Amino acid sequence: MNEELIQQITKMVVEKLEAASGSQTVQQNSDEQKVELFSQQPIGHLNAETVKKSPSGLVTFHSTAEEPKRNIATVKPKPTTAYGNPKPNLEPEAEPVEDKWAEYRKKTPARVGVGRAGSRPKTKTWLQFRLDHAAAVDAVYGEVPDDLLEQLGLFQVQSKVVDKEEYIRRPDLGRKLSDEAKSVIQERCKKSPVVQIVASNGLSAKAIEENLEDVYLSLEQSLNNLNIEMGTTFYVDKGRVAVMDDIGELLQPDVVVMLIGERPGLVSAESLSAYMCYKPRHGTIEADRMVISNIHKGGIPPVEAGAFLGTIIQKILKYEASGVSLVQKEG
Repeated sequence: MNEELIQQITKMVVEKLEAASGSQTVQQNSDEQKVELFSQQPIGHLNAETVKKSPSGLVTFHSTAEEPKRNIATVKPKPTTAYGNPKPNLEPEAEPVEDKWAEYRKKTPARVGVGRAGSRPKTKTWLQFRLDHAAAVDAVYGEVPDDLLEQLGLFQVQSKVVDKEEYIRRPDLGRKLSDEAKSVIQERCKKSPVVQIVASNGLSAKAIEENLEDVYLSLEQSLNNLNIEMGTTFYVDKGRVAVMDDIGELLQPDVVVMLIGERPGLVSAESLSAYMCYKPRHGTIEADRMVISNIHKGGIPPVEAGAFLGTIIQKILKYEASGVSLVQKEG
């Protein structure tokens, strides 16, 4: 804007103000008073008084008050999309993490929500993992105490496996009895029994050590109550489930029950399984076998499992079938 025009307009305004009051005159000299048109302070909200006269005669057209400064630390940025518009919050508020994991841990023994320290597991979690892993290794490479077998009156035979390393590498050898074992079984066992019970360490000697006594004695009592004849029970060292086929060929029983240690995990290394099959022979398919697994103090109680096995065996004998065939005949 032209500076001379601004001065003229200002002069006219001052003269009109003096004429209205009749008490002021405008002195024209070289030391002409300055008129501030704009405040040097940052412009804020306008007050009700828009024109004030200062004692020095300066005219102020705008009265500005400094706005209170905002604390940036307390200002939360609004979430935006790629186009700059605020993103609506459509998700419900999340539950506390600790409470959610605690609820899950009540329903499973698995390692859920164990937390971490930086990029690694917590020390307590890591030590517990190492302990469980060591227990699983001991279960595989351990041996069943001889006094337990003597207490239950079980004699011992071997599969074709020589040692634990071969047992792990050659599952097929664990499914066959050694020639010596076949001779001992034919010599010491009752021929053509209704039920033949066999025990084996399998992949967990600890499972046999912890559960065999309770399961076997409970099963024996259950079969006696049901008037079902039992054969001569014995123990197969380093056996696999399918070794019952060799036993079926030798003794010709109606039902073979094999109590064998399960593959250990990081939750339990002492779980026992009970496999049952109606007249197992060479060539029996896996669908004809049935199993009750997870027998241990943290799963199915051993005594309860033994009693239940008697009921299942009674059903197998009634329908003369096991596995899928039993399910089909039961309807």
